[in-house]
Amino acid sequence: MNDMKLFQKNSLINLWRTIRYNLKIIFAGKFIWFLLASFAFYLFFAIMQVFNNQAIGEGDIYNLIMFPGVLLVFYPSVFGIQNDEDSRILEILFGIPNYRYKVWLVRLIMVFVQVFILLIAYGYISSILLYPVNPFEMAFQLMFPIGFLGAAAFMFSTVIKNGNGTAVVMILIGVALLILSENLQRSQWNIFLNPLELPENFNPIIWSSIVTRNRIFLGVGMVIFLLYGLFNLQKRERFV
Repeated sequence: MNDMKLFQKNSLINLWRTIRYNLKIIFAGKFIWFLLASFAFYLFFAIMQVFNNQAIGEGDIYNLIMFPGVLLVFYPSVFGIQNDEDSRILEILFGIPNYRYKVWLVRLIMVFVQVFILLIAYGYISSILLYPVNPFEMAFQLMFPIGFLGAAAFMFSTVIKNGNGTAVVMILIGVALLILSENLQRSQWNIFLNPLELPENFNPIIWSSIVTRNRIFLGVGMVIFLLYGLFNLQKRERFV
């Protein structure tokens, strides 16, 4: 019995060390700064909401948390491959069988889980300071566009193989998507569709159908981006 407890304890310690080590590599020791920047943007937008003296609802909270959430997933998705190369462990990782499943897929899952937890925290803070929302539902809905953009950034990082270059491409894509979102406001193809904000004079049943199709589109797109990025990582000669 004691041996079993000791084994479980050691397993948990090793798991925690593995998670901490991989997160340190993913964020290159800069996670705290991105977390602070994300929270600073959240506070700034929240204060602007209050000063505008407008009625705040669930849709406003969704928009409020969107950008801080994107910021959290941006760095590890864009600079992850470059951080591996800078840490001189890329060659080692390519020597691991089934590289794409055992290393980077696990890392991406860790990043998304961490972002999801932080989104729940933002939801709780918003419920206290601004408007009562369901933090879990809010975080779940936000993970669709944030996960889509994070997966797209990861895919482009495997194609461009440079963090700064990938960042420029993703910023340009983000600006283009924001511009297009005005014309696609009520379309299932709108990446930034707000499912918690029913347009005026719009049938709720039709809106629910649009939101469902939009979430399917974002979910499928995220999976395709991830698989294509992981497939690119199998081409060792392109990275080493």
